[in-house]
Amino acid sequence: MATLLDSGIKPYNHYGAYLKEKYDGQRVFKVIVDGNFTCPNRDGSKGYGGCTYCNVDSFTPDTARKIPSMQEQVENGIARARNSYGAEKFIIYFQPNTNTYAPTHLLKMMYDEALSIDPENILGLSVGTRPDCLDSEKIALLESYTDRFDVDLEMGMESIYNDTLERINRGCSHDEFLSTMDMLQNTKLDICVHTIFGFPWETEEMMLRYAHEINRHPQIKFVKLHHLHIVEGSIMGAKYKREPFKLFSIEEYTDFLAKFIPLLRPDIIIQRIFGIADKELLIAPNWGYPKSKIQTHIDKGLESRGVKQGSRYIETCEF
Repeated sequence: MATLLDSGIKPYNHYGAYLKEKYDGQRVFKVIVDGNFTCPNRDGSKGYGGCTYCNVDSFTPDTARKIPSMQEQVENGIARARNSYGAEKFIIYFQPNTNTYAPTHLLKMMYDEALSIDPENILGLSVGTRPDCLDSEKIALLESYTDRFDVDLEMGMESIYNDTLERINRGCSHDEFLSTMDMLQNTKLDICVHTIFGFPWETEEMMLRYAHEINRHPQIKFVKLHHLHIVEGSIMGAKYKREPFKLFSIEEYTDFLAKFIPLLRPDIIIQRIFGIADKELLIAPNWGYPKSKIQTHIDKGLESRGVKQGSRYIETCEF
């Protein structure tokens, strides 16, 4: 028996459908570029060693790691997306490390260069950063592109609990996130917030409260929902090898999402529902599937559980 999922209709607002509708059915792909940024939690401005879960290589494709120039990264990324996926239009995605962690004039030079390489086919700019590496000048710079491109600003919230942020050596409090959200209250930018579920000291009830925190910020348009995974080269990875701790199985994570997504404001678009490192870097959890099958497994699990995004939003918005 055919299901809605068989027709491409998921039980939540997913990014692929959003892009398809927004760009009249054209195949739009993100091209990841590495601006050679660092992070204030690595270079000593706020700390050393980075967040305990982080090995930046685990979040950067090999194609971006090995290509030195901006032009080569963009041209090769576009060619790969065209040849492998039939992509027609592109969003330039500054992903690795903290992509607003430089003087504003240098950021402008870098963004301008990347966006100028194939202007007829580049539709948007996406910039990943930390809440504590934004100010009014940098926000104004990003907003200056919105008359020509769709611009989304992706920030790592990770957890809503300061205790967790301290334990993972985040170097950025939730209060700083809230201050930045105040600056972005009337922004022209599309705001994307990144979360991590599954820190072993956070209960399910604590994690479900992330939905309320996201819901109360109307400027949030996108979310990326990730489960905690342990990677080689991270502080948490070394600790896990010495003394393993509980992580989500794929069924447990699907069960959690089946409770979380109905609480999420119905207009929010989910860019990702999980995130996982390359096989050679991943320590745990090993769910035994490639990424595409994980996506399908979770989507089918959510559909079979009768999930509908926002179905519990009104009654629980004061969680």
